[in-house]
Amino acid sequence: MEGNENTIKLYYNTEVERLGMPEYGRNVLKMVEMLKAIEDRGKRSEQARAVVKVMESLNPQVHQQENFEQKLWDHLYMIAGYDLDIDSPYPAPLPEIVNSRPETIPLETRPIKARHYGRNIESIIDLIASEPEGEVKTAMIRSLAIYMRQQYLIWNKDTVADQTIFQDIERLSGGRVKVPEGIELTKIDAGANFSRPGMNMGFNRGGGKKNWNNYNRKNGKKK
Repeated sequence: MEGNENTIKLYYNTEVERLGMPEYGRNVLKMVEMLKAIEDRGKRSEQARAVVKVMESLNPQVHQQENFEQKLWDHLYMIAGYDLDIDSPYPAPLPEIVNSRPETIPLETRPIKARHYGRNIESIIDLIASEPEGEVKTAMIRSLAIYMRQQYLIWNKDTVADQTIFQDIERLSGGRVKVPEGIELTKIDAGANFSRPGMNMGFNRGGGKKNWNNYNRKNGKKK
């Protein structure tokens, strides 16, 4: 705010330059601008240390970072627009490195053949398909079928025949994996409850208190 005895002018944040590092506030930016105007390099460096101390008090969260002192000096250079000639205990950061964009992580764009089994199932099937025929491969197919049946029942609250799972394995493998004849899966316990990820096994739905008490009894806890 500026003015004299006749006029008063107000300044709003929308009318001034946007802060590159708002966590330190506009007063620190003004300090840095005054710092850059000091002609004597020794005095300029001395005042730079004082400004860093102010920045540390304004942004105490920086202590949670590794090498926080260097981080503060880096921030000082960044606030100054990397145009600061001082004696710093740390090398000045390079703007091309600070402002560089991280490499893009390639995403899997292949459509999932069976969403209720998930994408990882296809990788497992590829691994099994590369195995030579024998007892080990048969055991791997059986373990996969048990897991796929469990995934099937999570998203489809109904019984499923073993043959359906076997057919899905052969279909998802494109015929590369043949389920051996006579293979059998373990029987599912009548009280088994397969819940979707994020669900609370029915504790917060109908009969929740009863289910919670049953859970406590099984684990030796009192009601």
